[in-house]
Amino acid sequence: MKNILYIILLSAFVFSGCNKALDVDSTRTVGEKNMWNTVEDARAGIMGVYALTRSALSDNNGHWIYGDVRPGEFASPKRQDLKAVISNNLNASYPVVESLSDWTRFYAIVNGANVLMENVAHVKANDKRYSDNNMTVDLAQARFLRAFAYFYMVRIWGDVPFVISSGETGFENKPRESQAKILAWVESEILRAAVDLPFIYSGGDVQQPSNYYNEDSNRWGGALATKVTAYAVLAHVAAWKADYSNVSKYAKFVEDNYGKSQGGYTSVTDLSNSNGFFYNKNTRQMFGFNSDYGHVDGSATGHIEELTLAEPILTKTVPDIYLPKDSILKYFNLAKDERFAIDTLGQSKFDRYFTNLNGKYPIFSKIKVIQGGGTDPNFRYFTSALIFTRLEDIVLLRAEALSVLGDQIGALAELNNVVTRRITSGTDSPYSTTDDLIKVIFEERHRELLGEGQRWYDLIRLNKIRQNDSRFMALINSGGIYWPVSRKLISQNNLLTQNPYWR
Repeated sequence: MKNILYIILLSAFVFSGCNKALDVDSTRTVGEKNMWNTVEDARAGIMGVYALTRSALSDNNGHWIYGDVRPGEFASPKRQDLKAVISNNLNASYPVVESLSDWTRFYAIVNGANVLMENVAHVKANDKRYSDNNMTVDLAQARFLRAFAYFYMVRIWGDVPFVISSGETGFENKPRESQAKILAWVESEILRAAVDLPFIYSGGDVQQPSNYYNEDSNRWGGALATKVTAYAVLAHVAAWKADYSNVSKYAKFVEDNYGKSQGGYTSVTDLSNSNGFFYNKNTRQMFGFNSDYGHVDGSATGHIEELTLAEPILTKTVPDIYLPKDSILKYFNLAKDERFAIDTLGQSKFDRYFTNLNGKYPIFSKIKVIQGGGTDPNFRYFTSALIFTRLEDIVLLRAEALSVLGDQIGALAELNNVVTRRITSGTDSPYSTTDDLIKVIFEERHRELLGEGQRWYDLIRLNKIRQNDSRFMALINSGGIYWPVSRKLISQNNLLTQNPYWR
């Protein structure tokens, strides 16, 4: 508990540093060197950057609203703000919509990483317990998280201000830089970080051989960025750039090395159990942010369950969002799909992803971590991990890349590596090279990653590949795939311009 409190206090310091940077009339009045004297300061600093990243992604359920709600496949019975997002009315005057248009919380990550990278040398000079290796690994993690924050931002807003020093004037005094420039920097930064990131912490890795901050591998597995994490995110960066040769290369590195980070595939049962894959942390969470119930680390908000769960899973009458029955039957069309399928009478046969199919509001129940992985419907206290990527995601990303590059046999093999783990044991894959593989790969990504914040970005990539949906292509070409920049931010900075689609 003492360590958690220290991290919270350090995070508050990082936030204050960000706020100072945004106040163009202020001067830097905090003696940051005085905050960086001991190994405990360094630990709290890097944990603070992770905490800021989790906060930025989960604030107002942004990760899921950006990725799962915006495509318009889920419906919202009552929430007008979510209906606005579903209908692409992102200029609507709702607090949640306006908050999600504001990138300030992502620059808190950037500033936190900048401050750490500029000050951990003071810890090294003042505390002999802080080794060269410890500092190298901390710097690599901060570098990675800063680059990830920029990648996340450009997918939402396109061009964004570029700040890579805590001493620079805050983003309020900067114009937007092209996302192409930022993405090139992101890729180079993550590659640089990957050199120093270990495959495993406190596990005898050559790049991190001792116990990291005096705790064993059980403490860190699934909680920190590894070398495999870096290459998984690099695969996503390359996919966003439509650089499919590098998508294949980076994803292949993940496939060849995930075992070194004790990663692996996840069964259908474990994926949907309340105490399974999304519970707490585990090494199969290739990159995610866990909530530890044992450390009183959970909340009623900032988890997808807040949006999706209702009766009979929770004592809540109507979910904020739900997938209509017709859509469920359309998307989950594999006869022996153990995630969800129906029998000959139209009843749920495998209902791990959905509950109450024939009710007014089918409940998306794939992710349902209540309290400590229990099932008591009277508690709206959630502790699910927010997952950015896992092995199945990367395998399907490589299938996408190989198909685009013309290797349909390789693409099919990667696709089947996931599909055959999701259909009843002993059942042959329904796919062959005669199928429209790009189409079925993205259909499988839709089924497998539903509720994990991937769908909107998948749709953008699919339509850039196919270019056969005139409506979506018009959205891409006009910049309508991005969010508007917050009106508040534009009013504070005359160098900022609004995304053209939203002017």
